[in-house]
Amino acid sequence: SAASPKHLVHYQPANANDTLLRAAIVALVRNSEIDGIRSTIRQVDDRFNREFGYPYILLNDEDFTDEFKTRVQAVTKATIQFGKLPASHWGLSPYVAEDKVKVALAHNNGRYLHGGSYSYRLMCRYQSGFIHKHPLLAHLDYYWRIEPGVDYYCDLPYDPFRFMRDNNLIYGFTITPTEIAPTVESLWDVTRKWMLENPELLPKRSFIQWTVDKKSKYTMCHFWSNFEIVDLSFYRSAAYESYFQHLDRAGGFFYERWGDASVHSIAASMLLRKEQVHWFEDIGYHHPGYTHCPNKPEMQRNCICRTGKEFMYTGKCSRRLETVKNIDKSQALKLARLPDLV
Repeated sequence: SAASPKHLVHYQPANANDTLLRAAIVALVRNSEIDGIRSTIRQVDDRFNREFGYPYILLNDEDFTDEFKTRVQAVTKATIQFGKLPASHWGLSPYVAEDKVKVALAHNNGRYLHGGSYSYRLMCRYQSGFIHKHPLLAHLDYYWRIEPGVDYYCDLPYDPFRFMRDNNLIYGFTITPTEIAPTVESLWDVTRKWMLENPELLPKRSFIQWTVDKKSKYTMCHFWSNFEIVDLSFYRSAAYESYFQHLDRAGGFFYERWGDASVHSIAASMLLRKEQVHWFEDIGYHHPGYTHCPNKPEMQRNCICRTGKEFMYTGKCSRRLETVKNIDKSQALKLARLPDLV
C-alpha cells in the first residue's frame, strides 16, 4: 500500500463512546436495482456498519418508489436518506452537441462495454463532477461509495473514516485495474493541456507517474471507483473542480466514454502525493469483473473469500503503485509538455 501499514494508526473495535465522523455510505441506484442494493447494504452492515451506525444516502435521477424505500430500510437499522438528483446535475453536458453524441454512440456501440449507452455516460459524468455537490452530502467530510450487487468478504473491526482522518489519507481504494483504451482515447491529452494551462493549481509534488509513464504515455491504471472512501475536500477543491470543468468542456464523457474511475484516478495521481492514498488490503471485495481477497493470514481470518483471487498481488497497476515515487511539479509539467516536443 502507498502508506506502509506499520506507520498507520490502527484502532480497537468500535467503542460505544466513539463519536461518528461526518461521513456516510453513499450509492447512486435505480428503483430496478432494489435486490442488488439490499444485498450490498446487508453485507456492509454485517461486515462493519452494524457496530458503527453510519447513515446511508441513496441517490436516484428519478423518485424512489415507496416499495423501494420500505424494502431497503427493512435490511438495516441505520438511517437511510433517499435523495433525487438536481436536474442541473444530470443530463447532457451543455458543451456537447446532441447530434454529435448520437453519432459517437452509434460508432462506439459494440466497440466496448456500454459503448452505445447514453445513460452510462450520464452516470460517469455525474460521479465525476456532481455527486459530492448533492445537498444530502453537503455536511459530510467523507464518503464511502457502494454499488448494488457487490460483495464484501471481510469483517472490518475499525472505522475506516477515522482511519483516513488520523493518517492524513485522502483517497482509499481496493482494486486497481487498467482502463479499456478506446474509452479514453483523448483523456490524457486533454488532461496535460489542463496542467499546462493551470500550473498554479498543481501541488509541489505528486505521484502522476502512476498514471503516466516517463515517455508521457497514459498507463491506463486506475482505482476502481465502484469502491472508494474519500475525503470530500479533495473533490470540492478548486483544482479538482477546474479539472472537471475542463474535461466537461472537452466533451469526452459523451464523445468517448470517459469513466469516473479514470477521472478520479488521474486527478488523484496529479493532485495528491502517494502517501495520501491507501489500499484497503483488508477489505475483501468483489464487483463483477474483479475480486480482491486478502492473502495475509492475519487479514484472511476475518474473511470468507478464498485466496487464489490474487489479482491485486500480481496486477500491473498495483505493482506500479508500489514502486512509483512522488515527483516535483516541474517534472510533472515536463511530462505534460513532452508530446508537444516529439
